[in-house]
Amino acid sequence: MIEEKKFYTCKYDRAFKEVFMKEENQDILKKVLESILKVEIKKIKYLNQERNVDNIHVRRKHLDLNLETNIGHIEVEVNTSKEFYVRPRNMSYICNIYSHHTLKGEEYSEDTLVIQINFSYGLKDREYIRKYEIQDKEKNKYVRNFIIYEINMEKYKEIWYSKDEEKIEEEKYILMLDLMPKELKKLSKKDRVVNKYMCELERVNEDPEFHEYMSAEEDNRKIENSLRRQWREEGLAEGREEGLKQGIKEGIEQGIEQGLEKGISESKISIAKKMLNDHLDLSTIEKYTGLSIEEIQKLETN
Repeated sequence: MIEEKKFYTCKYDRAFKEVFMKEENQDILKKVLESILKVEIKKIKYLNQERNVDNIHVRRKHLDLNLETNIGHIEVEVNTSKEFYVRPRNMSYICNIYSHHTLKGEEYSEDTLVIQINFSYGLKDREYIRKYEIQDKEKNKYVRNFIIYEINMEKYKEIWYSKDEEKIEEEKYILMLDLMPKELKKLSKKDRVVNKYMCELERVNEDPEFHEYMSAEEDNRKIENSLRRQWREEGLAEGREEGLKQGIKEGIEQGIEQGLEKGISESKISIAKKMLNDHLDLSTIEKYTGLSIEEIQKLETN
């Protein structure tokens, strides 16, 4: 049986970069950006994707796309997972860009937009796109030029499955990013840009070096996931062992305590019975045993 080669969509950041980092594919990139931002993108300049190269004490940031456009500075991230670290990491990226941009020149200005676009997978959000800005509860913005867009790619996939032709046509440049070849062929029949994107994605997937890279990356991810699972299971086993030890300890302590209480109680009863046999009055027995008059009277009747 011949194993079918895996096809990678732009859900994977490496495939995304391989398609959209090419100067000749700027027309495709413009359509994607315009679908999100609802403005015309006239020019795009690719900037260095690596940040903090001048500081050995700060973890280096490798951006998926770092762009300078006619509407402002745009950084793009593809987030395959919804791990807890994704948003703090992305926030550090865009804040670093905002800081570098704002500190340039002779004055502080809000004239140039600084935008981050996140193509995110695994979200349970019901919104297609969320737009985040720094503002108070009355929606007064702290700064005017800082915006984060989060594109819920899981929600967009629902549009494709809905077969709503009008909606699909409206959102096709975002939808195409995670469509397989058969789906892209349907979408590309009426659109030159989608057709070009499909051809570029097929070109990337036919590149042996790309598949070698992705295989190594997925292998590393599987190893990492396996190690995490092992650590988690070892942690649970250790937790169970510690819990058992603690439970035994507490059980012994509780047993001793209960045993002592029972022994003391039985001792008081035994002494009280002897005092009753010697015909001592109830108040004296109460004083020396700590038993109540009612408890002593019950002993009399037994």
